[in-house]
Order: sequence, then C-alpha cells, then structure tokens
Amino acid sequence: MDYTLLATAVALLCCGLIMVYSASAILAEQRLGSPYYFFKRQALWAIISLCAMAFFSKLNYNSLKEWIWPILIVTIVGLVGALFSLPISGVRRWIRVGPIGVQPAEFAKLASVIFLAYYLDRKRSKVDSFVAGLVVPGAVVSVMLLLIGKEPDLGTPVLMFSVMLLMLFIGGARLSHVFMTLGSALPLVAYEIYKKPYRVARLLNFLSPYRDVQGSGYQLFQAMLAVGSGGWFGKGFGASKLKLMYLPTPHTDFIFPVICEELGLVGALGLLSAFALFLIRGVRIARAAPNLFGTLLAAGITFTIVLQAFFNVGMSIGVLPTKGIPLPFISFGGSSLLSTMIGVGILLNISRQSTREKLPA
Repeated sequence: MDYTLLATAVALLCCGLIMVYSASAILAEQRLGSPYYFFKRQALWAIISLCAMAFFSKLNYNSLKEWIWPILIVTIVGLVGALFSLPISGVRRWIRVGPIGVQPAEFAKLASVIFLAYYLDRKRSKVDSFVAGLVVPGAVVSVMLLLIGKEPDLGTPVLMFSVMLLMLFIGGARLSHVFMTLGSALPLVAYEIYKKPYRVARLLNFLSPYRDVQGSGYQLFQAMLAVGSGGWFGKGFGASKLKLMYLPTPHTDFIFPVICEELGLVGALGLLSAFALFLIRGVRIARAAPNLFGTLLAAGITFTIVLQAFFNVGMSIGVLPTKGIPLPFISFGGSSLLSTMIGVGILLNISRQSTREKLPA
C-alpha cells in the first residue's frame, strides 16, 4: 500500500480538523453557544470517513464494476431528491436524514469517475469513435451535471466536466472530440452565468476585485485581505482577525484565507505542497495500476481532489471567479470529507494491487 499517500491524506485531514476549530470557534460560540460545535461534528465525520477509507482500501476496486449501475441509480435518485428538499440559503443541495444533512453532489463526483473508468475500460476498442467514445459517456455524466446545475450549483459541474475531459483523453478518445466537447460546453456555461445576476456580479468582481468591496465583492475582498495580512509566518494559530465576523463562513469554502492569515505564506505553501505530493502519488498509482480500469479510476479520483483544491485556492486569492466549492480534507462538511476519504481508500486499494512497477516510498 502507498503509505506516503496515506500519510498525506491523514495529515491533511488532521490539518482540516485543527483549522475548522480555529476558523469556527468564535462564530459557533456566538451563534450556537459552544465553540466546539462545528469541530465536534467535523471530528465525527472524520472518524466515519477514516472507517470508510479503511473499508475501501480492503475492498478490491474491480468489484466496483459489478455495482456501477446501482451506484448511478442511487446517485441520480439522491440528486433528484435534493431538488425537492427544503432550500438552505436559497439552494437545494442537501437531503436531511434526521439530524444529518447529506449532499448528493459530493458523491456524484465519485460516481461519475467510477462510471467513466468502467465505460472507457469496457469500450476501449471503440473509444475513438464519436458516438461510443464521446456521446454515450457524455450523456450519462450530463444527467448528473444538469441535476446539480438545477440546485443551483455551477462549480461542481465545471469540476466534474473538467475531470471527464481528462479521463476521456487518458482513455484514448480523440483529441478533436475532447476539444469539440469543450467548445460545445462553453456557450452553456456562459448562459448559466448570464441568467443568474449574482454569477455575473462574481465574474465582474473577479475581473475588477475592488469595484464593489461593500457589496457583491465583499467576500472576495475580505478573503484577499486575510491572505495578504498573514505575511511570511502568519499571526499565529487562532489569531486571525478577518474571521471575526468579517469573512463570511470562514470554516467552509473560504477556510484557505484563514490558513494564510494565521500560518502565513510558509503554512500556505506547506498545505499546497501536501496537495502536490498527493497529485504525484496519485499519478504514480494510476501508472502502476494492473489494468486500464484501475488507471482511469486512480487518475479520475486524483484529478478530482487536486482540481477541486486548485479551484478553491484560486477563488480564495482572486485568480478564479468565486464559487461555492470546498477545499478537500480541510473545509467543514461531512459529505465532502466522506466522499474524499472513500476516494483515498480506493486509491490505496489500487496501490496494493500494483503490478506494472514498484511504487517508490
């Protein structure tokens, strides 16, 4: 088993628990009466996620082929169910199961990767054809993308679509088909941005970060202040000023600016280095997988986690438009953490069965 990947994932998970407490303690005490409210919930999800990771690290990843259609059906049913749930902050992304809120879109990312790996492995001789290699897998994934887009959520579909293109390329699809798919999606993304005024405002704030710092650009401006005020070594753990009711929801999508303010550039680079190491190990596992299914599965999971981290960090520092997407392992959120750790477990299982090359330590 790739113990370097395991250690990296556990280290990121522990870092997430520490920073969730730091970013949420004051907010939780003022609004919910306990500084440990979010920390306790995240710790519980961390325990559940570690158990899930251990289970999937033992489960032969090839057995996922037998469960692909039930996985897809449950995922789509969950996405449809979320659309009929009670809205939270104007969006319908969660299904309440007693006191627990489950976000089906987080598991849809993993389900789409498993399906694409299964399909491209099964149809490897026809993957360069337009219908079998592009239309069919694209149609299945598009069902999930459209359902998630109706929540509404644009960040997750963009992430899943990007990973789909990378997997199609690795699976042997024609480069012209990949670029054709990308070109056909751009007008749809532009339309989705145009029809929602808040998305237009986010795009304008990205192009001109200081145009409306007291209005639609407030969150981005506060995030950039937090990032810039940390200096080389930060203000110290728990000493962030911008999390004190200035930066909205600092423990979720905008937790990276808190890390920058408290731990400085050195701490931020350390976190980014951990994700870079995760990428390197994930790619090595994909290369050493014993079959094409394992290669595509490992690559898809790795790209999903690392690209999501890139999107989150990019929006936090103003190099990408603001969108609601958590930082893997770090941001508060049970569904995101559980889905991520299941993916890590699958990666570990693939590394256990590597035959083409020995994974270096």
